[in-house]
Amino acid sequence: LLLAVTAFLGRRREPARPRPLPRDRAARRRLWPDVGVKTVVEAIDEPCIVVDAAGAVRWFNREAATRVPTLKRGEPLSFAIRVTVLLDAVDTVVALGRSETVEWQDKVPTERWSRGHFAPLFVPPNLPDGDRPPDFVMIRIEDLTEARRLERMRADFVANASHELRTPLAAVTGFIETLQGPARDDTKAREKFLAVMAEQTGRMKRLIDDLLSLSRVEMRAHLRPDARVDLAEVLGHVVDLVTPTARAQSVAVTLADPGPARFVRGDRDELVQVFANLLENAVKYGGDRVEVTPSVVDGRVAVAVRDHGPGIDPVHLPRLTERFYRAHTETSGAKRGTGLGLAIVKHIVGRHGGRLEIASRVGDGSVFTVVLDPWVDPPRPNREPTEKQVVEPSSN
Repeated sequence: LLLAVTAFLGRRREPARPRPLPRDRAARRRLWPDVGVKTVVEAIDEPCIVVDAAGAVRWFNREAATRVPTLKRGEPLSFAIRVTVLLDAVDTVVALGRSETVEWQDKVPTERWSRGHFAPLFVPPNLPDGDRPPDFVMIRIEDLTEARRLERMRADFVANASHELRTPLAAVTGFIETLQGPARDDTKAREKFLAVMAEQTGRMKRLIDDLLSLSRVEMRAHLRPDARVDLAEVLGHVVDLVTPTARAQSVAVTLADPGPARFVRGDRDELVQVFANLLENAVKYGGDRVEVTPSVVDGRVAVAVRDHGPGIDPVHLPRLTERFYRAHTETSGAKRGTGLGLAIVKHIVGRHGGRLEIASRVGDGSVFTVVLDPWVDPPRPNREPTEKQVVEPSSN
């Protein structure tokens, strides 16, 4: 029976050693629930509760006590848990003597999804033959909150990506139909429409490129890059890339000398992508100047990208790195990005074992700081001098 219950429960930790049972068979039968069931319940690493056929709480582990602090032995389960589907499942198991699985959602104090696994327990000589109800019902509660959150994020991601692609695609389709019809012989309209079509197809290409970049980074999230990267070269290269755009918008970009913050541990191409995204955003919203300042803070390398633009309302800061989230919803089409840049930055920095810090005040600009591990030269192996061996040439 213990093996059957353990198999049903799945994950378990090493159980405590039970106390020896008495030799008398009747006494062993009376003690079995307190020894056997309690041992199994305490071995489970998820909230686990055992109630009797009347619905009174008999045993529960510390995970259950943490999840439901109002649990008390001897009291009805309904005093501590008022989830209707859970209580109904207990009644069903008692009535039919078979296992049940149900899911429910708690909204107070926080939103949480759970799945309950209910198993009937029979104490010998009571057997699961349908004549008598089970003596106890074991409830294991599985937390589904994180799984549901990921499912919701995935659904939102697909919906947002579809919308972002559909909008420029609809514009291009409309212009093609116009050029095939009323504007077929209109040279000025053709030039205007072709320019807009080029802009919209460029937007689709940028979105697809960002989606592919994000996918690649997520696939390699568990692989820590360990190459020696010259941060001064990376930052200088990125500044050169954004300088033409910055000049066109009358934005001055300055790069401070990295000094001791020159080399970091990472992947050069990915770090170029990180700082290119941050600098492009800074130039886009940065007022008249953008400053890039590398430094060493608490033994780690920190690169701060500061702009002097309108700043960001604090209400947006926690969500800035979400996919397709935009704080500047009023941004014109010329400045509108894909909404994936900061999500890519966050994932790349996370893969490097670093962190992204964001500080901003409305009217005073924003500072995006990337913190990375410095490069540390590996220790050189200690090579002991060895005796030279002279091999005499063979006479054969």
